[in-house]
Amino acid sequence: MSDSSPVRTDPVVLDVWCELQCPDCRAALDDVRALRARYGDRLDVRLRHFPLERHKHAFAAAQAAGEAQAQGKGWPYVEAVLERVEKLDREGEPFLVEVARELGLDAEELDTALIDGRHILIVDADQAEGKAIGVTGTPTYVIGGHRLDGGKSQEGLRERIEEIADGLLAGEDV
Repeated sequence: MSDSSPVRTDPVVLDVWCELQCPDCRAALDDVRALRARYGDRLDVRLRHFPLERHKHAFAAAQAAGEAQAQGKGWPYVEAVLERVEKLDREGEPFLVEVARELGLDAEELDTALIDGRHILIVDADQAEGKAIGVTGTPTYVIGGHRLDGGKSQEGLRERIEEIADGLLAGEDV
C-alpha cells in the first residue's frame, strides 16, 4: 500500500506582526507560546516588527529585540518585555536595557545598538512589508497566505492558525 500524499519536511511559517508596547500583543503571548509548544520545529514562528506611532517606546523596543535576537535570546527578550508593557510605558529605554541585563545579555551592547541604530533597517523593512500586505494593527498573523487580525480580538485565532498549520503540514491546500 502506498501513500501518495506529500510529506512536508520544511516548517510552516507563521509571521507574527507584533509591537512590544502593545497590550493586545501581550494578551496574544499565551497563544504564541501554545503554538510553539504544540508544533515545535514544525512551525517557524517569526517575529515581525510593526511599531505603532501611538506608542513612543515601540520603535526602540523593536530595535532592542533585534539586538537580543543577535545575541541569541530574541524570544525570551520579547516575552519579558511584553509581560511588562506598563513598565515599558513608564520607563522607556532604561527598562529595555534592564531586561537585557536580567536575561544575561550584554546590556551595554544592547544600549549601544539603540544609540547606533544597527537594527533600524530591519524594523523599517518589517514595517514596510507589513503595510504592503495590509497589516494595520497588532498582533496580526500571516500563515499560508492567510492574514488574521488579532488587534480587535484574539477569540478563535489560535484555533484558526492551528487549522491552517495542520492543513499545510498535511500537504493540503488551505
